[in-house]
Amino acid sequence: MESKAARTTDAIAKMFHFLRLRTFVMKKRAANHKSVLPVKLIATILRRSTLITFGLSLSIAATSAQQKDTQITSDSKNTILLGQSLPLSGPSAQIGKKYQAGAQAWFNEVNRQGGINGKKIRLISLDDQYEPELTISNTKTLLEKPNLLALFGYVGTPTTKEILPFIEERKVPLIAPLTGASILRDEKLKMVVNLRASYQMEIDKIVDSLVRNARQKIAIIYQDDAFGKDGLKSAESALKKHGLKPIATATVQRNSAKIQSALQVLISSQPNAIIIISTYVSSAALSRELLKRDVNAQIMNVSFVGTRALEQSLPVGLANGIGVSQVVPFPWDRWIPVVADYQRLMRVNNSSARFGFTSLEGFMAARLITEGIKKVQGPLTKESLIKSLKSIKKVDLGGFQLDLSSNNKQASDYVELTFFGAQQWEP
Repeated sequence: MESKAARTTDAIAKMFHFLRLRTFVMKKRAANHKSVLPVKLIATILRRSTLITFGLSLSIAATSAQQKDTQITSDSKNTILLGQSLPLSGPSAQIGKKYQAGAQAWFNEVNRQGGINGKKIRLISLDDQYEPELTISNTKTLLEKPNLLALFGYVGTPTTKEILPFIEERKVPLIAPLTGASILRDEKLKMVVNLRASYQMEIDKIVDSLVRNARQKIAIIYQDDAFGKDGLKSAESALKKHGLKPIATATVQRNSAKIQSALQVLISSQPNAIIIISTYVSSAALSRELLKRDVNAQIMNVSFVGTRALEQSLPVGLANGIGVSQVVPFPWDRWIPVVADYQRLMRVNNSSARFGFTSLEGFMAARLITEGIKKVQGPLTKESLIKSLKSIKKVDLGGFQLDLSSNNKQASDYVELTFFGAQQWEP
């Protein structure tokens, strides 16, 4: 059991994180409105809030000082501590929430069964709103945890990219980030272990399908950040294999539904296929406008779009025909053993849980890291975890295979195409 002081300290840490997050949001809003007064007001609020929190810290200082080394926290002896930064609020929150829910469903099951070698898994999840500045701050907070084993399940390329120097310098594993970017598959990165197939593999499959169906006038809409630019590069590479180039390209901003500029590019170029490399916020806004104008182009998205969130962001039936590449199996196919396990455990956590690709990927990611932990021989350390994970060879989870042998930078090469309206998306 955690001591009262430990619980209070944890509460204060959460309060600091909330204040930092609130300040970031308020500053961003103030900047967008080019107002000086709100920024000054924000600074005042933060100073006062910090003083209040500091006062609370002092009130428990004496009690905390009495804690012996053996009582600081249960993490070192009884808990496997993992840290995570992902969007839990803001426009891209649905991606983060669903990924976290899938992972937690598996971790909870492991803990119900007694943990791994008697140790329970604890996942600390901090909200970054899919903004790199907050991801960096969250990561620094997590790296201060003395018993942190690994960072797990970060979400997004522009966010995850920014913390790579920290993890390599501190030799902290980063396991199963939700991104297929090439930068995460660089051979120089020794502390990163990926679960999913790369964006290059996803876009190769998309382009192959489009060309096979005589859709060669392909436009690329991409998010104007590391994620989108990596996707654009992958798309150009995929098209080049067929002797093609994009008929047009345009950008959209992260976490934004402002797509008018990209829309005008598409209307003027008249493509018969459009690949969107962005989240559901931009993709849904663009799809709505295109479909309203009866644009006869096949719309395709990469998996990071957030399939369920994209569907929910469009009017009923409007999503029909839109395609999404996927890196995990169909979440409603109970004939696949690992999917049946996923569905059962999601419902154990929440009887009204909705299934989807993003939460299934989170579930698979949790399966990957626990496989690595179980295989560790000797003491469980950051180094032994990385070594164990990289030794995983042809582990079948029940219809989904993990293989990190032969210096693979990702555990799975699974890619499939799905289309709204063409499959039964509910049980």
